[in-house]
Amino acid sequence: MPFNPFNIDLPVREIIPAVKEQLSAKNTLIVNAPPGAGKSTLLPLALFEEAWLTGQKIIMLEPRRLAARTIAERMAFLLGEEVGQTVGYRIRFENQISAKTRIEVVTEGILTRMIHSDNALSGVGLVIFDEFHERSIHADVAMALCHEAQLTRRPDLRILVMSATLDMPTLTTLLKAPVAQSMGRQYPVETIYAGELDEMLLPEMTARAVQRALREKTGDVLVFLPGEGDIKKVEGILRRQVRDVAIHPLFGKLPPGKQYAALMPDRQGKRKVVLATSIAETSLTIEGITVVVDTGFGKTSRFDPNSGLSRLETIRISKDAADQRAGRAGRLGPGTCYRLWTAAAHERLTPHRTPEIMEADLAPLVLDMARWGIIDIRSLTWLNPPPRASLQQASDTLHQLHALENGRITPHGEKMHALPTHPRIAHMLLKAEETGQLPLATDIAAVLEERDPLPRDTGIDLNLRVEALGRYRQENVGGKALKKIEKIAASYRRLFNISLDNGTVDPYETGVLLAHCYPERIAYARPGNNAQFQLANGSYAQAGHRDDLAHEPWLAVAQLDARQGMGKIFLASPLNPRDLAPLVKQQDVVTWDTTDGELTATRDLRIGSIVLQSKPLPPPDDKHRVPAIMEAIKKEGEQLLNFSEAVTQWQRRVLSLRKWRPQEAWPDVSTPTLLMTNPEWLRPYLTDVEVPADLREIELLPILQKQLDVDKKARLEQLAPTTIVLPDGSGMELDYQPNAAPPRLEIRLQDVLGWTEHPHVDAGDMPVELHLLTPDLKPLAVVIDINRFWREDYSVLRPELAAKYPKVNWLEEGGK
Repeated sequence: MPFNPFNIDLPVREIIPAVKEQLSAKNTLIVNAPPGAGKSTLLPLALFEEAWLTGQKIIMLEPRRLAARTIAERMAFLLGEEVGQTVGYRIRFENQISAKTRIEVVTEGILTRMIHSDNALSGVGLVIFDEFHERSIHADVAMALCHEAQLTRRPDLRILVMSATLDMPTLTTLLKAPVAQSMGRQYPVETIYAGELDEMLLPEMTARAVQRALREKTGDVLVFLPGEGDIKKVEGILRRQVRDVAIHPLFGKLPPGKQYAALMPDRQGKRKVVLATSIAETSLTIEGITVVVDTGFGKTSRFDPNSGLSRLETIRISKDAADQRAGRAGRLGPGTCYRLWTAAAHERLTPHRTPEIMEADLAPLVLDMARWGIIDIRSLTWLNPPPRASLQQASDTLHQLHALENGRITPHGEKMHALPTHPRIAHMLLKAEETGQLPLATDIAAVLEERDPLPRDTGIDLNLRVEALGRYRQENVGGKALKKIEKIAASYRRLFNISLDNGTVDPYETGVLLAHCYPERIAYARPGNNAQFQLANGSYAQAGHRDDLAHEPWLAVAQLDARQGMGKIFLASPLNPRDLAPLVKQQDVVTWDTTDGELTATRDLRIGSIVLQSKPLPPPDDKHRVPAIMEAIKKEGEQLLNFSEAVTQWQRRVLSLRKWRPQEAWPDVSTPTLLMTNPEWLRPYLTDVEVPADLREIELLPILQKQLDVDKKARLEQLAPTTIVLPDGSGMELDYQPNAAPPRLEIRLQDVLGWTEHPHVDAGDMPVELHLLTPDLKPLAVVIDINRFWREDYSVLRPELAAKYPKVNWLEEGGK
């Protein structure tokens, strides 16, 4: 009996006729449907037998591996088949497909690789972007390439974008596509604001909130936590304090069996508490959930283009993410969400999550585009164009790895691109192939790609991990983490068709291979500074004073935290300086002295920024002055240039809109990015600069304002005005804050008496933070909801204010 999607009681079935009609007539469609509507499973099954798909496949991109597996399994179940027949999936180093497969669910960069191997996507009739609101960099890149394919080679290729929460007008305008909307079946969710969470006590306070939810409500509980470490701490507390409840962790690197156990009802019928990262926000259906406990935090990897490093940060989630999390409690019936923050704090959350492309390492993207033949990456159709500074950093890295030359891909870069890994690791594997070190390199690659298999206090030496992997293969000891690493190493060995070599590891060989991977992180011990190292990229980092590698003269660093000032090394290997000879470059360097403006020239032997030997050269020509000044600004510009309060406020206004409205492509005007890109916007104003004092005379604001076109300038004044008009018609200046926090307005309480509407910016989405003052300008209260203040606080304050400031007419009801 053929599959009939209308027999499945899911809300999205109501729009199936409209979806079919639109995709028959047009090549692009956007479906807006809330979580739980059934779009991920029902729509692909409803479409795969359409006439315009005859003989062609559907490819559906999922942002998460667990979702890809479970969705493929669910579709196969609905068809009464095993995975790998009509419906299959492909994820990195794993696939379940066959010659019969018509619907492939894929994840990570697999779709991008498919496009590169066949840029016409022959045999593919429809590409579905599921959960596009998560804005993964893989989805953004694949979208840009698929749209380019439509425009140039495959006008018949259909694109279906599916999302729960997106700025639909911007997306529809960009893709010139209609929208089919399913209202879903979301039951009401009661929101309980449980008070502000102390991040230092997050596990303890979360555990208490879970116990409260178990006492007050029925049904299973889904708890959102920032990361794996927090999950394990909360799990430990609950196992000690709660009885007759099944507790399940759920995060990306958990073994599949334990992930599925978290998704399904408890076999013994116990209430279930699922401790999850943001992996549980969308796509996955977790049976039995009626209560959500949300800490309000998540993890994000942010790439710093100045250091070339990424760091994992715990951040406040956005409003749309909070709504997604709360919605998980209302899929089966009326539910409850405990938010571990206040209603006032909720108003201060940014409206939308930041797209990954705005903060990620863009080296894989730049290599992808070079392979495609695209030089001007920002000319493609992007919902958010990738930041210029990050693109430049990525290009510099790829040139250093010999993947690019003059912006174009090299034969070595072609080989790098063919490997299913980050360009850095691909470069290391190919160099190892040339020198006969592939067995060790495949082990190093697998260790670098997975979480650390050894305890945190083990030390930073990468060789300890490689040796542990060898012992696991010999003695089968070391746990599941090493088992997973070996699985990846074995995949690389098959890829290169080499045999296992479990011999003794030479730590200096490891160091050389790491140096190929991270040439800018070759590190030289600073004289007289115990355990401190200068990196080839010019930054500094330190190891623990008691670490075995603390006194090594040279290190190759694999992982470190890009902190301000002095970074912290997490993973490294010793280096033999003799092995560094091929990396030593002679370089003539012209320097502008930021004290007196003098130009000097030296001939250096260097590894990156590490100077091994320096000889003075005759004074350089004046033509070198401007380039030398621009280099000085990159390193010390924050002190050299006049970043006045007016400039800072302009930056904060633009950066706030960049965060609040990621779909509008506001430029990155943060100080680090401006310093790095100063040749693009400041060069014409440097020709008359002689001494550092001349730089301070340059008026930056009018120069920077030129980065916005006429429409953007008007939009800035509309959405982030410098002043706010008070009810009496006067205006007061707003004080915009770092990190897109709500702007502040300091104002006397008597000046807001009678206000019934709280002031907002960002078209009403962001409340102004009112810092209310007494008549003699002393701090009184911080308010983001003026009506709540009148209801809850003013009656308590009024008697004291009336006694102390009798000349003011303190209204009985401040809002009237």
